[in-house]
Amino acid sequence: MRAYKAKDDVQAKAYYTDRFYVSPQVPKQEVDTDAVFSSDLASISAKFEVKESFIQVGQMVVYINAKDIYGVLELMRDSLEYTQLSEMSAIDWLAKDNTFEIFYQMLSMNKRKRIRIKYFIDNGQAVDSVEKLFRCADWSEREMFDMFGIQANNHPFMKRILMPYDWQGHPLLKTYPLEGDEFASWYEVDKIYGKEARETIGPEIRDTARVDRYDSQRFARLGFEVPKGTNITGNEAKNEQNYQEDGGVFLVSKFDKKTSVIVDDPQR
Repeated sequence: MRAYKAKDDVQAKAYYTDRFYVSPQVPKQEVDTDAVFSSDLASISAKFEVKESFIQVGQMVVYINAKDIYGVLELMRDSLEYTQLSEMSAIDWLAKDNTFEIFYQMLSMNKRKRIRIKYFIDNGQAVDSVEKLFRCADWSEREMFDMFGIQANNHPFMKRILMPYDWQGHPLLKTYPLEGDEFASWYEVDKIYGKEARETIGPEIRDTARVDRYDSQRFARLGFEVPKGTNITGNEAKNEQNYQEDGGVFLVSKFDKKTSVIVDDPQR
């Protein structure tokens, strides 16, 4: 068992002191070091402008112009055997130069190769939908709109997919507060009870890491469990933590906190 570390307010703590920290990239290789990728890049370059290309972590990354995305993916699907669009989304670079980086992860089962197509757009610029080429792009483009606010032209149903239709803001923008903004704090209260009930009910708690030892169900009072509805005095005796039912489990030895060992070596 590893030593426990307190996770107080974990949602409010960033991994880095710099909110817009950019991690170092892994090494890049020249495309001509792989015959398959080299041939695929030549086919793309013959019809479209390629701004940059390289191999990284075993896959080829190709930067193109935003206007060429439909034609490039159509060429890859019909001529280069990249028949699966496994992922697509955006990266927020607004703090750096007010742009988004859009990427499409392509997979060829026949070649056993992956190519990532990328391009940049300005803040407020729409992208061309590729839903007609890959049906899976339907939900991915809606999610990109929902989380980043990026519209997809010619999409059949350009509505939010995770957040309510009337939600304000886009939660995956780096400027969006980790626990939501003023609108998020009162959304369900206003929607269900009306703004006049704010003082009576109070704001919503959107920190998923928060554990309230006085919650109404009593299930979060680790080490101080009591039956549901029991009044809490604050003087309850601590219960020793057991990790199995009394008597243990068939073919598994009894395991409890008293016999557990703290592992200091992370490689163990």
